Formats: sequence, C-alpha cells, structure tokens
Amino acid sequence: MQSLLTCAIIDDEEINRLTLEHYISLTSSLQLVESMDDALKGLNYFRAGNRVDVLFLDVQMPQLNGLDLLRILPDPPIVILTTAHEDFAVDAFDLRVTDYLVKPFDYARFSRAVQRALLQHETPAAAAPATIVAAPDNDLFVKVNSKMVRINFDEVLYIEALSDYVVIVTEKQKYIVYTTMKSLDARLPFDHFVRVHRSYILNLKRIEAIEDGAAVVPGGQHVPIGKSYQEAFFGKLNRI
Repeated sequence: MQSLLTCAIIDDEEINRLTLEHYISLTSSLQLVESMDDALKGLNYFRAGNRVDVLFLDVQMPQLNGLDLLRILPDPPIVILTTAHEDFAVDAFDLRVTDYLVKPFDYARFSRAVQRALLQHETPAAAAPATIVAAPDNDLFVKVNSKMVRINFDEVLYIEALSDYVVIVTEKQKYIVYTTMKSLDARLPFDHFVRVHRSYILNLKRIEAIEDGAAVVPGGQHVPIGKSYQEAFFGKLNRI
C-alpha cells in the first residue's frame, strides 16, 4: 500500500488555502498537516524541526516571499509553487521546484503536479536534475544549454533519446536538452505523450498515419513503435 505524502500549505490568501485544502482532501495520496497564512510562520515551522514531504507555496506574500523562503531553508521539501503570475519560472528552475501552478488552476492540473511530486518522492535521484518547469496551458520551460526556453508542447512531434541527452523535435526546430529519457518521461505532465520505443516519446495528437510499425508525423517523418510498447500504444489511440 502506498504511504501518504504529508504536505503543508503557505499562502496569504484564504480562498487559495481553502482551495488547496479541498483539493488535498480529494487526493488519497496526500495528508495535510499544516496550513499557514504567511511565509514567516512557515520559516518558524521548519526551523522548529517540523518536516513534510510536499510544500504548496505561494510566491508573492508580504514580509517574506515564497522564493526567498526557499533560499533560506537549508533542506526544503518537494515544492509546488502556486502563484497568480507566470514570471517566476526561471527562479523556480534555479530552486529545483517540482512544479509551478498558475492561479486559478483546476483539480486536473493540481493532480498532475501531485503525480510529479509522487514520482520525485519515489525516485529522488532521477528527478533531482530539474530540466523542465511547468507553465500555463500546454507550455513548458525547458533548459536548453544555459537558458530556459519556453516550448509549446502542442507543437512537439516527438522526443528522441541520443546518448546522454534528448532532442525535442517540432516542425520548425529541434531543442537539445541534457537529461535522460527516463527522467524527462517521468516529468512530462501531459497524457498525450507516450513512450513508444526505448528511444522515442511520441505526441499522439500529431500522428498522421501508422504504417510498417511506425507512426507518421508531419513532414513525413517516421517514429518507430517498439514491439514491447505496441499494446499500450494502441490502447491509447482513439480508433474505430
């Protein structure tokens, strides 16, 4: 049986705390242990030796903001930022934040963030090198070389593993990201990206045809579908 992840909330707006408290109550893998209305209380809470597995943390708060709190804490828990603005993604990346929720977010988006936290909790070594940070809608900030690049994942055709890096392929451009396929696969928050081969993750929404054991994507490119992946792949397709 999977153990519960203990969690805390720090947010100065009551409606946001109540929303998060409700979402946590709906999630069988989470147990709320503390809900606080300012970051100074959170700082004192952790300095007193209290620990949780996951922290839902607002960014903009009076006296001490959420990012500064993370910079002060020597050993913070898994952190999911909650904010009304999307301008903090680079800071989130630098602070190794697991996910980044822009208010108002719904339960589905909250659940995807929790799933990423669960994966990180189960495999911390694989999840630690953050290479992507969530942004609104279907965008992600991805670390390409030394900078964070915003990519609309609706435009991604497939992702290919090459040695110790992966290549994210769109119709117009390729992005080289220094991470493993396993780590990237675990951190992608989209259900329509499916592992179809040891070396490929495919965007199901961009498939134009399937022939000769491969998916055809725009530009006539063929993405191989490995035999051991075929059952799961075809189970995901909408077919008649």
